[in-house]
Amino acid sequence: MSLKKRLLNNGLASILSKGVRVLEQLFLVPFFISAWGAAYYGEWITLTIIPSVMAFSNLGFGSAAANSLILSYASGNKQKAADISKTGFYIITIMVLIAILIGAIVIYILDIFQIFDKSLIDSQDAILAVSILILARLLNFYDQLRESYYRAAQRAALSINLLSIRAALNLGAGLIVLLLGYGIVTFAISQLTVTIFFGLFYWFKGRQVLGLYREYNGVKDSKILKDITTKGLSYLMLPVWQIIYFQGTTFVVRIVLGPEAVAIFNTARTLSRSLNQLLYLVEPTVFPELQIAIGKNDWKTAKQIFRVSIIGVFLLSLIGVIFLAIFGLWFYDIWTDNKLHLPQAMWYILISAMLFNALWYTTEMVFRAVNQPKKMGIYGLIAAISSVLLTYFLATIYGITGAAIGAVSLDLILVFLVVPNGCNIMKMTLKDLYLNGINDMKLLKNKTRNFYQRSFK
Repeated sequence: MSLKKRLLNNGLASILSKGVRVLEQLFLVPFFISAWGAAYYGEWITLTIIPSVMAFSNLGFGSAAANSLILSYASGNKQKAADISKTGFYIITIMVLIAILIGAIVIYILDIFQIFDKSLIDSQDAILAVSILILARLLNFYDQLRESYYRAAQRAALSINLLSIRAALNLGAGLIVLLLGYGIVTFAISQLTVTIFFGLFYWFKGRQVLGLYREYNGVKDSKILKDITTKGLSYLMLPVWQIIYFQGTTFVVRIVLGPEAVAIFNTARTLSRSLNQLLYLVEPTVFPELQIAIGKNDWKTAKQIFRVSIIGVFLLSLIGVIFLAIFGLWFYDIWTDNKLHLPQAMWYILISAMLFNALWYTTEMVFRAVNQPKKMGIYGLIAAISSVLLTYFLATIYGITGAAIGAVSLDLILVFLVVPNGCNIMKMTLKDLYLNGINDMKLLKNKTRNFYQRSFK
């Protein structure tokens, strides 16, 4: 299958996946409220915070193992790829067992302090349902390693589609439980059942697609174990600095400007970043092919993929900024029922972040493609802490508009830190990125025009 066809398939699969994920988040809400009542459903949402937090405890080992496997397989070192798979499975299993123990301790402590007794949900049902849901979330720790089998075999679209099917199965199972009038324990069991059976299928199908294990038997390797552990901890910095940024800036606005300012700040930031979700579809489309090209030492193809991606996303973001500049304030007033007053200057500052975000976010995938997450984690921490501090100082001087400037500073700082270093990894200069990128876009435009001319003759 050609590169163009793989990119097209990846793109279509990513669009479908995004649609299913949005549906998964929104579709069941009215059924939850109808079956359980708003208050009971609210208690259930609160309880699910525990398994949601536990889902972050994989420490990035899955990402580290997956990226190492793909790069080794693409470079032709298949025995090492098999060893990484074996070692990765081992360390992820250890993490799952440790996380189960931690989860049990957390639930025990909460039960001692009678936290579950304060809920509208029966305490025994709550403990059992949360325990089951924690196990379901922890079994998903293997996802990235399993996904790497498909990406290494250049079948990323198949993996994305299968994961969309899992999301649809979870949706269907949950809907059946709610329509039949069952409670939270049965709902949690339905999610765990889908996780177990789909996980087994996804695993064996991936091994079959890759075909690595017909010839190579992996062994647990101490050097690989150390490498995965080190890089896994670096991947952990990604959610850490995001938490510092989003929660930190919100907290600063609250203590400096008050609760109403928090409502304006968070709703405006959410709306200003809404179109970013469309831009983020590019990353799962091109990342698998970029990583394979790097693994094969095909830097010509890798550079071209990177240049077209970053310039293409930037141009799309420019269109997004113009669209939000024209219609954003109008929609914000409708969305908030004219209850919140959003300063125009603040809005234009917030939407400008999309341009900066397009540059650094697209470049960020280079660090993952070569499995070097440490620098990106450090850059994220520097930018997040700096942004929170700037938000505080500027909010005290210029009010909520100053807070917006502080929030946008994260994206600007990351542009200066991430893009030059990403180009360095890709063995190019910023000048090369711009000049050759423009030529790539012109070539792509001509090829697309010729394709349509041939198609509609």
